[in-house]
Order: sequence, then C-alpha cells, then structure tokens
Amino acid sequence: MKLFFKADSQTGSRNIDVEISSLVVAGWAGRDQHAIEHHIEELFAIGVPRPSSVPLYYRVAENQLTQASHIQAVGDQSSGEVETFVFRSGGELYVSIASDHTDRKLETYSVALSKQVCAKPVAAEAWLYADVAEYWDELVIRSYIQENGEKVLYQEGTLASLRPPLELISGFAGQAELPEGTAMICGTVGAIGGIRPAPSFTMELFDPRRGRTLSHSYDIEVLPEVA
Repeated sequence: MKLFFKADSQTGSRNIDVEISSLVVAGWAGRDQHAIEHHIEELFAIGVPRPSSVPLYYRVAENQLTQASHIQAVGDQSSGEVETFVFRSGGELYVSIASDHTDRKLETYSVALSKQVCAKPVAAEAWLYADVAEYWDELVIRSYIQENGEKVLYQEGTLASLRPPLELISGFAGQAELPEGTAMICGTVGAIGGIRPAPSFTMELFDPRRGRTLSHSYDIEVLPEVA
C-alpha cells in the first residue's frame, strides 16, 4: 500500500511516498499498569476478553490503510481510536496519526479479526520523529466524534501515558529500528464517556512546543449486516 505524506522537519517540508508492506497494531500499549487496566476494563465492559499479555502485536493487512475521508463498515458497531502511526522512509523515522477503527461486535469474539475487518484511516501529514523525540511525552493525542449533531471530545491524553514508540518497535522487531516498509500503530487512550460508534471521527496529534497539529477526519458509512 502506497501512502503519501507532506513531511515537516526542522529543515523544511517535503513530499514523500511510502510503500507499506507490513502493518502492525500495538495493543494494550499503556505505559503504567493502571492505564492498561483502565482500557482493559473499558473494553471488558462491552464484552472484549482480557488480553493474554501486554503489549500485544496484531498483524493487519496493509491494504486496510487509507488516507481517504470516507470509509465503509458492515453494521453499526464499529468505532475509531486515535493513535500515533510510525514508519521509516529514507532511513528516517516519521510519526503521523491513524485511527485503529475496530468492529466492536466482532471484538467480543476475536480482537485480531475485529481489527482486520475495518479500514485504518491515516493522516496525510507527518513529522520527523527526531524533531519531537526529546519531548515525546508532551505530545497530545485527541479525537472528536459527531454526536447528536454536535462535535464532542471523545479522547484526549498526552503520550506520557503510552509506551514510547522505540520500546514498542523493539518489542516487536527485536531492535529499536523499524524495518523499511513496516508501519506501526502505537496505542491509544481511553474514551471519554465510554466506547461508542459515531458517523464521523476527527483525530489530532498536537505539539505544544511548536503549536502545530496533525489532523485527519473521516466519515463512516454503515453497510447492512446481512445474515
């Protein structure tokens, strides 16, 4: 799957295209046990079994990645999750954002399958990881959903609550360097008011030191669930 980004760094901006051949979703990626347990209980409340270990690395088909502003999902029980998205291009590690859109009904049966059946929207902008690595924990991820005709804050938290990307990469690849062609979705924060579906989803990664934001929005079209 080829993705296109406007990549910003301290030396300027440039357009890059990246061929992704392997997609990894890091689940249960909270940095402290309390945060992990909160998310486990949040999902357990809607019927999702507890994980066998943490973190877990789910493999998802790379053709589920999309930078479109519209996706389709079977049934009305899917929802998004804002997460950082890291990839390597030209020997450099970059960070963007993605939504680990997941079928919550199927998730009660199989977390791995629930992630596979939904598209994974990705922003069209990225930052050089080296430019934000020093203050990574200060970055803020947040998301909004449309609810009762209004834009509602759905998730918000600093990356200090999640395992840093190099740690997750090392846990998966055995080294702190992500292979070229591999992308990783790096974990999320809890939903405000509980996990629930919505017709649209907006996600952001905010850099408080430089006052800049990566963002992406998409709509969800519900397809009929036919028996």
